[in-house]
Amino acid sequence: MYYSNEIISYLQANKILSLKLDHALTDVGKSVSNQVKTIGAGATRALYYISCFTDEYQDVCQRQQIEDIRFSKGIYHILRREDVIYEMLKIYFEETFRYKTYDQIEQIKQTLMTVNVHVAASSLTNVGFALAMASSVAIGMNLSLEISALVGNWSSRGIASLGIYGVVQKAADSARRLHFMYPAYYVALYGQELEMMYFLIEPLFERAEALTAQWASDSDIADIITKMIR
Repeated sequence: MYYSNEIISYLQANKILSLKLDHALTDVGKSVSNQVKTIGAGATRALYYISCFTDEYQDVCQRQQIEDIRFSKGIYHILRREDVIYEMLKIYFEETFRYKTYDQIEQIKQTLMTVNVHVAASSLTNVGFALAMASSVAIGMNLSLEISALVGNWSSRGIASLGIYGVVQKAADSARRLHFMYPAYYVALYGQELEMMYFLIEPLFERAEALTAQWASDSDIADIITKMIR
């Protein structure tokens, strides 16, 4: 199990698990009034929902409704599966190594060993190496710090919670950034209904510049992996 309990505790603390996303589809006005704390990103999202009552913003409203549904599906997978973080990392490394040859993977492994990063891979196939890398990063990362980073600035201002829709908005913004910066990875996550959960690992990816792997050299990929593990 990779950090499932930490994620669920975070979601419970921010009352995300109690979010009634069906209200966004059936009773937008009531949902905004009763459930959204108008702070930060949550306030912006609430205002967009209020704009649903005007014809000019129907496209924005529809997009947010879809995002809400996709967010709820991501939460469902976190609650039902023990390895969502590992799964997202595995998908990332599968995309990274998809077109790598045996020699290229061997070179990446050797480069990692020179900086004391040892890979416990039973084979150097693309799939085997991706699984090994996902395990290494998942074990080494401190997810609780990544999650707390999302709310740290707000807490310092005396605000106890971002608000339900503030978190959803952050997740949506994160997913859009991923779609723009690494479309193949976004599509792969989308197929598993996990693209709205990318915000949980985005701080790690930003620190390691992981999204540059799609055009990086083998040595640069090794450097990315090193940053992700350490």
